[in-house]
Amino acid sequence: MMTGRVNPLASLETFGISGLRAVHYNDVEPALVNAALARGEGVLGQGGAFLCSTGQFTGRSPKDKFVVRTPSVEKTIWWENNAAMAPDAFDRLYADMLAHMQGREYFVQDLYAGADPAHRLDLRVVTELAWHSLFIRHLLRRPAREDLDAFMPEWTVINCPSFKADPARHGCRTETVISLNFDKKLILIANTAYAGENKKAVFTLLNYLLPDKGVMPMHCSANHAPGDLAQTAVFFGLSGTGKTTLSAAPDRTLIGDDEHGWSGTGTFNFEGGCYAKTINLSPTAEPEIYATTRRFATVVENMVYDLETLELDFTDASLTENTRCAYPLEAISNASATGLGGAPLHVVMLTCDAFGVLPPIARLTPAQAMYHFLSGFTSKTAGTERGITEPTPTFSTCFGAPFMPRRPEIYGQLLQQKIAQTGASCWLVNTGWTGGAYGTGRRMPIKATRALLSAALDGSLAKALFRRDPNFGFDVPVSVPGVDAQLLTPRDTWADKAAYDAQAARLVGMFSENFSQYLPHINAEVRAAAIG
Repeated sequence: MMTGRVNPLASLETFGISGLRAVHYNDVEPALVNAALARGEGVLGQGGAFLCSTGQFTGRSPKDKFVVRTPSVEKTIWWENNAAMAPDAFDRLYADMLAHMQGREYFVQDLYAGADPAHRLDLRVVTELAWHSLFIRHLLRRPAREDLDAFMPEWTVINCPSFKADPARHGCRTETVISLNFDKKLILIANTAYAGENKKAVFTLLNYLLPDKGVMPMHCSANHAPGDLAQTAVFFGLSGTGKTTLSAAPDRTLIGDDEHGWSGTGTFNFEGGCYAKTINLSPTAEPEIYATTRRFATVVENMVYDLETLELDFTDASLTENTRCAYPLEAISNASATGLGGAPLHVVMLTCDAFGVLPPIARLTPAQAMYHFLSGFTSKTAGTERGITEPTPTFSTCFGAPFMPRRPEIYGQLLQQKIAQTGASCWLVNTGWTGGAYGTGRRMPIKATRALLSAALDGSLAKALFRRDPNFGFDVPVSVPGVDAQLLTPRDTWADKAAYDAQAARLVGMFSENFSQYLPHINAEVRAAAIG
């Protein structure tokens, strides 16, 4: 049985996938919610949000992601960062997945990855779960209904949580697998119901394809001043550093919250929705994101709720710290209708410093920006990956190493070129700890972070008096209206100054040790900006 709207020349059968009991093409939100409810995949929450659990996996499984090692990508993949799968092992995996799918019901969404028509990818996502189809329909960009009649996918993603891989037969690590085959233009995902694997697999794909077109793919959020695309800012950062919250400022137009490209003509969102963390989400601090959790068809993942009233508990992390909601961009009142912006005037790098050493904001030279971009220092926050239960200091190059199929210098050089061409201002913002390390200090006040960012983006911060940080060499403002001056000098927030000095020296050493791997691949200017 086949339902829905699809190009008759692009059915699954045309692509060699047959024998399914039912295929639903491009169902819209009400149909997907109804299907998910009928199949027992979750419950309808307050306001019509869809409440579900992802089961065993409540975060990504980066160690289970593979790239098929074919001659076409042999010399361009960063193999130290991307596990290889043999082509014949992939072929067995694909054949076994197709056999497993026989007689089952599947959901298909034909979508765009990328708001810029010049650089977007036409993508098909085939899912076993109806709510996964709803999720990816939110997260990628939806063609007009009439355009589906001629839609021809370039790449296909197949997600089958009920299929368990065989490491011995399929050349993988566990029963869970995410595998990208660039020759066959196919991504396979098995044995995980965590929906974030869908979007991050697509992001990894774009991170490989776009640099060849001179486009810088970025793990960042983005916004611009209302009515002024020239006043665009991008916010690099890993999950938990504040990309979604800080980019959704009410006085700015939101372009997107997680994945963007920087082309010769400007910035464009890869996605059509947002995937926001909900743990401790505040109706005061993040009112619009909070409101989406009571919006029809919002996907709410792994949140604890009252079984009688269906009231969500935003503080309960008993299932996972990585509670999330997925919703389309139009759920945010100030979101861009086009997903397009100008070339970034400001490049902001967000870090969650669990050491309590970094200042809440620092101004970077272009060379320092590339240094911190390649370093990608932050703390993985609880729940974003399996096994992470508390903030863990880490260096994730390009603020997204798990999604980088090419060597980091490729992305670093692209960023350096873009900054040189546009003269963008660069900032490092710490949304982590102050007054001590994790367990002793406190999280940076979001009110202060927002005030500092507003001053940076409106240009007033550039006129402030700055001091040179003795540990990292970047410039830190001495005072900013509306911000406690003590916050701007992290050492002053520590009761034990000697402990701060020791912690700072330790962090500088970690930076220096990590960056040594890039020294052979960078120019003298960036090498001079390296600390330690």
